[in-house]
Amino acid sequence: MRLSFSAPRLVLSALGACLVLFVVGPLLRLLIESSPGGLIQSFNDPELQSSIVLTLLTATAATLLAGTLGVPLAYMLARYAFPGRRLVQGLIDLPVVVPHPVAGIALLLFLGRRSVLGGALAHLGLEVVNHVPGIIAAMLFVSAPIVVSGAREAFRSVDPQLERVARTLGDNSWSAVRRVTLPLAARGIVAASILAWARSISEFGSIVILTYNPKVASIYIFDRFTAFGLSAAIPAAVILLLIALGVFLVVRLLQPGDPA
Repeated sequence: MRLSFSAPRLVLSALGACLVLFVVGPLLRLLIESSPGGLIQSFNDPELQSSIVLTLLTATAATLLAGTLGVPLAYMLARYAFPGRRLVQGLIDLPVVVPHPVAGIALLLFLGRRSVLGGALAHLGLEVVNHVPGIIAAMLFVSAPIVVSGAREAFRSVDPQLERVARTLGDNSWSAVRRVTLPLAARGIVAASILAWARSISEFGSIVILTYNPKVASIYIFDRFTAFGLSAAIPAAVILLLIALGVFLVVRLLQPGDPA
């Protein structure tokens, strides 16, 4: 729908511009505040390098786990009606509204050495709290809803009739899903996975409680800010912002274009 140059359009444009400025303004200010020399010097810091590598690896592990566990669940939620389906959908979406420090405390109680699960994992040699698995657990908790929600909508966008046609041509249920539904839903699943990966990279509140050390990038930035002030935290913050912008561009390229 095209709007004419009228008072309603001017009001809508002014309101929208205020919100866009509020979102974009701080990010532009952060980019302007940084200098190429400061970025290079900061990037040569071995602690920052290790924190970025750790962040990327743990975010990737969390996203792979979310996809492995979440995509089959998303298919069930999209295709099958079963008792408690709405409850399951609500439970999966619950981490979206849980404050991040609360998520960290809950995970600490659930996966700590004194818990049944945490004690059993520790007995098997898998330490979670204050170790890398704790970072992955925190990232998985906050990013899994993104994968499940995105994959569910991707599966819903595929006509179930296509699977039925494939089965009439000799495919079993799994082959029909693998050869028909998954390729058609793949773009949405990949976009959701990339968003979940980016969400994992940006996580701070639950990780700082569950696993402060070793430090991921967000905790490294927090440490630099509290120990040395704003100027010391800016270069690392810009580097993380550039990674986020790269992820954003990839997601935008994967999404279908807006209708005219």
